[in-house]
Amino acid sequence: MRLFIERKPVKVYPDPKRVIARFFFNGDDRAKDVIRKVLELSPKDVFGLISPILQEYSKRHRNITKILTRHCKKIKHVMDDIEIDYESLSKNQRLLLGSYFTHEYSIESAAFFNPSVVEDPDQSELVEGEKRLIISFRAVGEGHISSVVFRRAMVDKNGNITVNPAGNYIDEAEIIRNAVYSKKLFFKKAADASIDLSILDEIGSQLEEKFDYALLRRIIHSSKNLTEDDLKKLEYDKVLWLSDTYHEISFSRDTDISDRVIFPISEFERKGIEDARFVRFIKEDGSVIYYATYTAFDGAMILPKLLQTTDFYDFKISPLHGAGAQNKNLALFPRKINGKYVMMSRIDGCNNYLMYSDKINVWDNPVKLQEPRFPWELIQIGNCGSPIETEAGWLVITHGVGPMRRYCLGAVLLDLEDPSIEIGRLDEPLVIPNQDEREGYVPNVLYSCGSIIHNGELIIPYGLSDYCSSFATVKIDLLLAKLLETGP
Repeated sequence: MRLFIERKPVKVYPDPKRVIARFFFNGDDRAKDVIRKVLELSPKDVFGLISPILQEYSKRHRNITKILTRHCKKIKHVMDDIEIDYESLSKNQRLLLGSYFTHEYSIESAAFFNPSVVEDPDQSELVEGEKRLIISFRAVGEGHISSVVFRRAMVDKNGNITVNPAGNYIDEAEIIRNAVYSKKLFFKKAADASIDLSILDEIGSQLEEKFDYALLRRIIHSSKNLTEDDLKKLEYDKVLWLSDTYHEISFSRDTDISDRVIFPISEFERKGIEDARFVRFIKEDGSVIYYATYTAFDGAMILPKLLQTTDFYDFKISPLHGAGAQNKNLALFPRKINGKYVMMSRIDGCNNYLMYSDKINVWDNPVKLQEPRFPWELIQIGNCGSPIETEAGWLVITHGVGPMRRYCLGAVLLDLEDPSIEIGRLDEPLVIPNQDEREGYVPNVLYSCGSIIHNGELIIPYGLSDYCSSFATVKIDLLLAKLLETGP
């Protein structure tokens, strides 16, 4: 008999009015024509054009003048080519030029799904039994480009969940990146990451002591086109991934968490950031850091990456390396076990694997933990977020894919000291798409990227058919009892 699941009367829908102002560029030649034509306008005409734009779009963006000025500066190299002095431009000319190289992007016009949940660092001014939560979502807009967005929520002592409304503006973070690499330092790190030395020698011979990402990418793509060896191609890719390691992003302190969007930054993310699995990680000294694994997608290749933050304002971003950091579905355990980081993965797209590591960015030697067993999961099994520590063991919410590519949620219990040991596993789904949840961007799919326990209940935020999100709860003692009853 299946456990009773309570579906909460709360749904979070995509909102097409949530837009960001992004840089818009159609190439140098077309940019030159636009710049020349704009600069032919009289000061009166320039003011007459930019004034209503500022009035209208200041209602949609926190600091539209700053955005337009920044976008104008991005075309300075084009101005240099046609011998226009950027510094001589008036403020209104810069703003108007910036507006021609700006477009709005609706970050969640298509879908708002695959949530994960963690405890908010701020638990002040609450009454007994309440908990403040941070929920991350995968937002999908035009062109199926995914980003990570957030909402703050509250759960009360009775298990009622309230998701705070989003703010009026959305802000991208300031990007801090090391665009120029030192050959000596870069290749030492590459060697430490166990990348094939012959590949490193080949690439290094074509680089100066200082080089940038664009040159490295061209060399690697050229080399990959000369080989049919998939393992060799992977080694080339590892070098490129390493170049993308040192990114940091920072949000303004005057933003609400719902105002912050982590939009694709690097080349390997240009088609989206998918399915962030956030976890509140307890370090050995007792301090807390929030990690999130996510999937970067460039339209052809998947790259697992890692976010880390302590305050949800400043984030460090790095790729994950190693034989176990492949494919999707990586989920970090919320603390070290026996002195090592532990991660679940699905490197073959079908089965659950377990990995240990001394370094949080390097994952090798994956060992198969589980494979599909029951009819509702025969196509694949994977995790739905980081394991949750309970007295009975590590609770892992899973997803299984069965007939008609239907995604259901299940549950597994692993040993606390040796999570390679399966204590229990539900032989029936925990949550199945009902009639109200089957229709959406991708029908018949329930999916979650992380759950949390509060006041004796497991709270599972989940995406409904890749369109919107909702919540389900189950009594944790009943779930654990059922898992112990079923056995491995």
